[in-house]
Amino acid sequence: MKAILFGATGMVGRAVLRECLLDPGMDRVLAVGRSPSGQRHDKLRDLVLKDFADLAAVDADLAGYDACFYCLGVTSAGMSEADYTRVTYDLTMAAATPLARVNPDMTFVYVSGAGTDSSEKGGSMWARVKGKTENALLALPFKGRFMFRPGFIQPMHGIQSKTSSYRILYRLMTPFSPILRMLFPSVATTTERIGRAMLKVARDGAPKNILETSDINQLGGDR
Repeated sequence: MKAILFGATGMVGRAVLRECLLDPGMDRVLAVGRSPSGQRHDKLRDLVLKDFADLAAVDADLAGYDACFYCLGVTSAGMSEADYTRVTYDLTMAAATPLARVNPDMTFVYVSGAGTDSSEKGGSMWARVKGKTENALLALPFKGRFMFRPGFIQPMHGIQSKTSSYRILYRLMTPFSPILRMLFPSVATTTERIGRAMLKVARDGAPKNILETSDINQLGGDR
């Protein structure tokens, strides 16, 4: 399998990249971003773009891939709806639309979030925007489209969030994370399980397009 990864320097993106590089069935990974992934591996190639809102110029680089893991995302805290929409919806669709054209047999996996509003009409701004993004992705002509909606994510293997407030929260919650996952599997997961689950749906599909935390835990269980 050959995969494209957006957001390889973020918490979830790093987890997905780790699982891709460990997976013997993964032949090649193209990490697309504004900066290099920071990893070196025979399977890995970085494609650094100053502005990947327009990917038409690199069509040839993006063709021939089986899966795309879209892990880019920002917190909505302190952002207007217009700015959050530009980062969350506009950039995602700017990447996904040409990929659907050059790789119609591709499976596209998008990291959304628990509480996303599929109706696009609720009171939570971030949930509406995420819902709009999910709905637009589900309408694209990919072979497969899967929306991941994780809740609390425990970082593993030295991976950290790029958001300082999240790093503090994860540090405080770490001692309780195993208990939280055991008692509330529909609420908490790990970066490792997300990475494994994303590879599994890219390779084998899933019975539904929208996957909540409990689905992620089931798909991303132990090897």
